[in-house]
Amino acid sequence: MTSQTTTSARPRTTTAFLRYGLLAGIVGPVLFVIVLLIEGATRPGYSAWRHFGSQLSLSNQGWEQITNFIVCGLLCFWFAFGLRRMLVTGKGAIAAPVALGIFGLALVVAGIFVTGPSLGYPPGAGAGKPFRSESLHAIVHGLAGLTCFASLAVACFVMARRFGGDPRWRGWAIYSTITGAVVALSFIVSTTTGTLDQQGIWPNAPTGLFQRVGIVVGWTWIAFLAARLLRAPSLAHEASVDAGEKPERAR
Repeated sequence: MTSQTTTSARPRTTTAFLRYGLLAGIVGPVLFVIVLLIEGATRPGYSAWRHFGSQLSLSNQGWEQITNFIVCGLLCFWFAFGLRRMLVTGKGAIAAPVALGIFGLALVVAGIFVTGPSLGYPPGAGAGKPFRSESLHAIVHGLAGLTCFASLAVACFVMARRFGGDPRWRGWAIYSTITGAVVALSFIVSTTTGTLDQQGIWPNAPTGLFQRVGIVVGWTWIAFLAARLLRAPSLAHEASVDAGEKPERAR
């Protein structure tokens, strides 16, 4: 009796783990975007048009964005585990979850290692100084930001390739490709305009706006993907079967 009960409980435990992992993939990104937008619109002395989202980690209210980074990162890391269990085999079955796992860990690191003052925030900071602070925390944060955007773009492109041959996911293949491109361009453009602003070449450049486009588009993609899989989890594995892949059990 005990053996039968334990055996029958395993599928339910696995299903619950996957379900909560998918929920984490919805809650984490959505919560991050909401906090980012609200904080950016209400923080005294902060300009959502000009300043990076990570600069919200500064000032006496900085703990709010720091917490936002860490919570979203942990939830996305959990989602990556759930996604790996769902994809099982086929194109991107390992690469996509690994990329999203790196994305989640990069967010946690970005929360722990706070960026340095620049672009006049906190008020009066950054005047006549290099664009990037030379402190260890700022350097690590910058590398974490690069890793975050790059890994998310990779995850988008990998998932687009996986579902490109499945009619049920063909729209998602296009959506994922566009999202990956927007995320990558957002990081490049916002970094460039931020540098030009700090050097006085383009004062008050829309750096924050460019970065927020990538964040909203990219983080929303994660939430939509998690919601899609939560509604129809079998589609993730069936796509690889329809494409000619032999199903295998995840080990």
